[in-house]
Amino acid sequence: MSDTVRVRFAPSPTGHLHIGGARTALFNWLYARHFGGAFVLRIEDTDRTRSTDEYIDAIIEGMTWLGLDWDEGPFRQMDRFDLYRSYVERLVQEGRAYYCYCSAEDLEARRQKAMAEGKSPAYDGRCRRLTEPVAGVTPAVRFRMPQIGQTVVDDLIRGKVVFDNAQLDDLIIVRSDGTPTYNLTVVVDDVDMKITHVIRGDDHLNNTPKQIQLYEAFGYSVPKFAHLPMILGSDKTRLSKRHGATSVMAYHEMGYLPEALLNYLVRLGWSYGDQEVFSRDELTRYFSFENVGKAAAVFNPEKLLWLNQQYIMAMAPEALAKMIVPFLAREKVIAEGGSLDMAWLGRAVKTLQERAKTLVELARSLRYYIVEDIDFDPKAKEKFLNEKGLPLLKELHAELLGLAEFTHDGLEGVFKAVVAKHGVKLGALAQPVRVAVTGGTESPGIYEVLEVLGKEKTLKRIEKAIAAIG
Repeated sequence: MSDTVRVRFAPSPTGHLHIGGARTALFNWLYARHFGGAFVLRIEDTDRTRSTDEYIDAIIEGMTWLGLDWDEGPFRQMDRFDLYRSYVERLVQEGRAYYCYCSAEDLEARRQKAMAEGKSPAYDGRCRRLTEPVAGVTPAVRFRMPQIGQTVVDDLIRGKVVFDNAQLDDLIIVRSDGTPTYNLTVVVDDVDMKITHVIRGDDHLNNTPKQIQLYEAFGYSVPKFAHLPMILGSDKTRLSKRHGATSVMAYHEMGYLPEALLNYLVRLGWSYGDQEVFSRDELTRYFSFENVGKAAAVFNPEKLLWLNQQYIMAMAPEALAKMIVPFLAREKVIAEGGSLDMAWLGRAVKTLQERAKTLVELARSLRYYIVEDIDFDPKAKEKFLNEKGLPLLKELHAELLGLAEFTHDGLEGVFKAVVAKHGVKLGALAQPVRVAVTGGTESPGIYEVLEVLGKEKTLKRIEKAIAAIG
């Protein structure tokens, strides 16, 4: 086995990249980057009935969005059938594998009979002893498993896991239609790609003793294994769609930042002291399996949302402005392909980013800055745009009309002068103005809002509010 760490992420393209798969990819990526090794992307697409090119593209899209760059690949198993065939022929020639002529119907009947008699439903090995082919039957190929002793998985997370060989039946490595099975292809690929560490979900643990026997049959050093605990929903059952989105790109659509999702995923089973928020460099530097727990992790959407907000708050407004443009188009705040003054958008974003939990929320909050006209919330209009506030709005409009410097300080001076003249508190003026310019009662500080809106839009909206009061 190579001294250089070589790991792989090997998804089946039977669906989008989901949360569990993304965490597996992340742990592999971090391990490779921590040790300066290689991260290989391999597509396990031998399931012809369910694998599609569309899902391959979706997996690559998800990994690219997360920034999990690979060093080699993507390799496709469908392109490697000749290689698998050569390994199978070798096993047959060496007596490590044999042809099995049992039909699916016969196997099922014998399995049911064994279970009815209280026996193990494992394959009974009857074709092990055949010396001649069965005429007219296209056989499968089975690997000859040892029938005595134990196979030990020395797992980096779980420690030693022992399997009795007597409980492991002879597995099919090539189906009767000629297609290789998962347990064969995964081992051949690991051997061919010189994989040193296999990091995957613990739902694969029961396959591991069979694969260890195959590694040894090929004369290859067994890689080190690390089986990650599964991810559960809030009800402690396996994470599924009923717990919310499971596809990585669904979180992109909901306005989550890739850095926030990565940070959350790595904390599902791994810890480093009490630290919650990590940069990518910190994750690469600190990651190890010593701090990966054995217990299943519970997916908490509220915690992910909180973490996403921390990342939005910490981002440079200019960078956040660039990210928000596609969401503005999707929310119909701007036209598809429309352009904005990015420096101005950065200033608008800065006033709102501490309030937004997702990019979708932020895009919706930016609406009143960007659109030409707004609608008043009926309750807000009734409470604040009325005869009581009309004189204040009219005087403010007149003062703002002559304001040369439409800045925070200049606006503050005008507001204070108007409320002092009328002997009212600032809120008596600020709330009607807030409703007039945003349509609602919640926004950042009124001086910040007006400065970003600019003089022309501010005056136009106050005029509309005055007209609405009548």
